[in-house]
Amino acid sequence: MTETIKFDIDSDGIALLTIDVPGQTMNVITGEFTRDLATLVERIATDDAIKGAVITSGKATGFMAGADLKGMGAAFGGSGGGGSGGGDAAAKSKMATLFEGVFALNKLFRRLETCGKPVAAAINGLALGGGLEITLACHYRVCADNPKIVLGLPEVMVGLLPGAGGTQRLPRLMGVQAALMYLTQGKNMSPQEAQGFGVVQELAPVAEVVDRAKAWVKANPTKATQPWDEKTFKFPGGAGATNPNFAQTFIGANAMVGGKTMHNMNAPVAILSAVYEGAQLPMDTAIRVESKYFAKLVADPQAGNMIRTLFVNKQAAERGARRPKGVAPMPTKKVGMLGAGLMGAGIAMVSAQAGIEVVLLDQSLEAAQKGKQYTADRLAKKRMPQDKADAILNRIHPTADYADLKGCDLIIEAVFETREIKADVTKKTEAVVGADTIFGSNTSTLPITGLAEAWSKPDNFIGIHFFSPVEKMPLVEIIVGKKTGPAAIAKALDYVAQIKKTPIVVNDSRGFYTSRCFGTYVQEGLTMLGEGVGPALIENVGKMAGMPVGPLAVNDEVGLDLSYKVAQQTKKDLGDAYKPGAGEKVIETMVGSERFGRKNGKGFYVYPSDGKKYLWPDLGSAFPQAEAQPSPAEVRERLVYRQLVETARCFAEGVLETPEDGDLGAIFGWGFAPHTGGPFSHMDTIGLAEVVRVLDRLTQQHGERFAPPQLLRDMAAKGETFYGRAAAKAAA
Repeated sequence: MTETIKFDIDSDGIALLTIDVPGQTMNVITGEFTRDLATLVERIATDDAIKGAVITSGKATGFMAGADLKGMGAAFGGSGGGGSGGGDAAAKSKMATLFEGVFALNKLFRRLETCGKPVAAAINGLALGGGLEITLACHYRVCADNPKIVLGLPEVMVGLLPGAGGTQRLPRLMGVQAALMYLTQGKNMSPQEAQGFGVVQELAPVAEVVDRAKAWVKANPTKATQPWDEKTFKFPGGAGATNPNFAQTFIGANAMVGGKTMHNMNAPVAILSAVYEGAQLPMDTAIRVESKYFAKLVADPQAGNMIRTLFVNKQAAERGARRPKGVAPMPTKKVGMLGAGLMGAGIAMVSAQAGIEVVLLDQSLEAAQKGKQYTADRLAKKRMPQDKADAILNRIHPTADYADLKGCDLIIEAVFETREIKADVTKKTEAVVGADTIFGSNTSTLPITGLAEAWSKPDNFIGIHFFSPVEKMPLVEIIVGKKTGPAAIAKALDYVAQIKKTPIVVNDSRGFYTSRCFGTYVQEGLTMLGEGVGPALIENVGKMAGMPVGPLAVNDEVGLDLSYKVAQQTKKDLGDAYKPGAGEKVIETMVGSERFGRKNGKGFYVYPSDGKKYLWPDLGSAFPQAEAQPSPAEVRERLVYRQLVETARCFAEGVLETPEDGDLGAIFGWGFAPHTGGPFSHMDTIGLAEVVRVLDRLTQQHGERFAPPQLLRDMAAKGETFYGRAAAKAAA
């Protein structure tokens, strides 16, 4: 009796294996599934009454989504830093055990394809990762003819490689060059693309895939051998060290991977190695090579950190991990959007796409209509069917009349970043909708507690901070003011779930978490520029560290004039307590020269209308370069550790309550190096004692902005980690 796979044999002797893993909305590979499949494969191979088999899914959600990453994350997840000890012999024994563990599934799939009976896959839905790999180990694949179905091997996105034969079978089916594009980028393919590449042999209506697969098995009783096990097999496009196309492919692939990952990611390099070596070996040896590289990835903290943050914690956040207990669901039906500028228009768009009615309000009807046009323009670029586009646009109601806000159950404000203007629109809104309505501010820097003073019921006031462009950026930062109540938190999180974004929850502070910490990356770049460090060195090292763009380029995107205005507002709010940053003079110089960034085509970069941006040639005159330049390693250390210490301060001050929120917010909010799993995972992996040592040195060299908080020192002294501390707190 198997728990995860239903097993039936029809009158033709064809076994039907229907995968239905209990307790899972989507089929995933678990220990129970692996044991069940091993049992059934042996039965297929040894039972003379069975002439062949078909594998399909019993879930409407798809065929299979691969390994249970949540379980994998717990098994070898985020590193706590420090060595394992025990010497070389212990390390070798540990790696040998690890290899045998990861090779088990690879060996099982190999047993499936060499069982001596024809096996077909009836792919009736999404097949990703190990879900696709099990079909590749079948001798024939029938896929449902539905363009919404995706097939792919996305393991590289969480720091792994396909570890159940994917790096070996896919190149043998579609050719090395084409396979590498999918393997190293984690790209998906449609059923039609898969058929074109020879990854699936037949397309059929979903209701017919099982019958078609059975028909093939019945008609081909002797087709129980894979092409690559035939003596005459040749790779599509060729392979082998002496094949010029093969060699050229890897020369180009190595350069492309290095350029895109800046050599920070282990998985793409391991994939290239596994394919290169495996393509020159028989399959039984090739899959061992693949498992060797898979085990190396598993043994390194990078994959565990990435799985924990990019998959496990992301899913938990989206499922309401931070939602207050005991508060009934509070779906948003009608949102009042105050401000129809870039942010307001984007929020209106994602809300309308989620089926929510939107009242889009601005100072004039013309401005509000322009905000609605933002959605129309972007839907047109998507080439969406007109009836669907019209339905979305019909949910957006532009207006300049506050009276039209009546009936809105959620208000979101995205007006100019000045306290007075925000207070004015807040009071005008409350006069119409009443203080019991939840009011969310999209401010990126101004403390929520202060803004809530303009709303007579501050427990219904909360920060809902989006990132630009709203329709592309996945994160929403929920900011809890000192008087914000649980209903407001629940309402905000339910709304974020409706628009399919990833939320984090932080406590009130100037700049909150994301803006505050993101600003340190920019400010350190500005400081170095002001010190005479070459701008190209700053920008290139920023990208080498794993950031999406350099600090000067990202400041151009935000707007240098906006940075100036935020600094002036902060200076006004803090008075004598204000401490100017070393990079402020750089911003003042640029704004004084009317260089505002991309918005006016003039910033640290020049933005020609018909070409690629380039660094402003006169930067060297505006900020003379020092004769002695730091090394790239020194620049990288400053850019990274300035962010690390600020995230640690946010944790120490209670702005952040969990390292999970910190890692998610950093990666999805400002693009902190994804290969690290986020700043808290990164510090845990480095070891907090080493982090403190480096910060103390940087403090002596560059000033108090690098000084570690006392909590970080205390944790380092005790040998603690951020995630270990969080786990202990949760268990208490």
